[in-house]
Amino acid sequence: MKDALGQLQERIGYTFCNSALLRQAVTHTSYLQDDPTAECNQRLEFLGDAVLQIVLTEALFRLFPADREGLLSKRRAALANGSFLARLAREIKLDESLRLGASEEATGGRTRAAASGDAFEALVGAIYLDSDFSTVRHLLLGLYGSLADRLAVVEDVDNPKGRLQELIQPAHGNNALRYEVVRVDGQDHAREYEVTVFLLDRRVGTGCGTSKKLAEESAARAALENI
Repeated sequence: MKDALGQLQERIGYTFCNSALLRQAVTHTSYLQDDPTAECNQRLEFLGDAVLQIVLTEALFRLFPADREGLLSKRRAALANGSFLARLAREIKLDESLRLGASEEATGGRTRAAASGDAFEALVGAIYLDSDFSTVRHLLLGLYGSLADRLAVVEDVDNPKGRLQELIQPAHGNNALRYEVVRVDGQDHAREYEVTVFLLDRRVGTGCGTSKKLAEESAARAALENI
């Protein structure tokens, strides 16, 4: 029966030539309190972050040829922030392989998103050192899967007006969008607003909500789908 690190390598589809790099990648800094001779994963995390950034930058650059750099940067950030990396770490069960100090283990460190996300970056750095850029790029993009599908879930869904503005601004300027309340129903304590968003004089989306703000966001989502 394989140990935790052997199972991890099976899950990610990569076998290390230098197993010491893998052990270092999963070694949390708290582990050094129990074993001062160990090497923690902070330096590998630093390297892995840089590798991850260039892999995602190139992939997004090719996937969205019409996007400006501001939107590309936001998309990259959505795919590389701590919470998303912790999600990827959970998918490969990286938390099961972490080496934690006894006190960190006792206080729930294995379930902390920061520990998993940092270890994921360290793992990327370790694979890069153990192989080459082409290998780590192929492996990383395999773990991510469809970037478009990932972005559909994790992009800034709470700010559809901002995303719509970013989409429209390059071609039409900052003042091309206009939101107009077209209907208000209900009593004061239970209002429903209907808002239409216009691109110049063309209606591009309509939405409803219990406040003007929510209705505008709903209209922006509809416009994003229509455009």
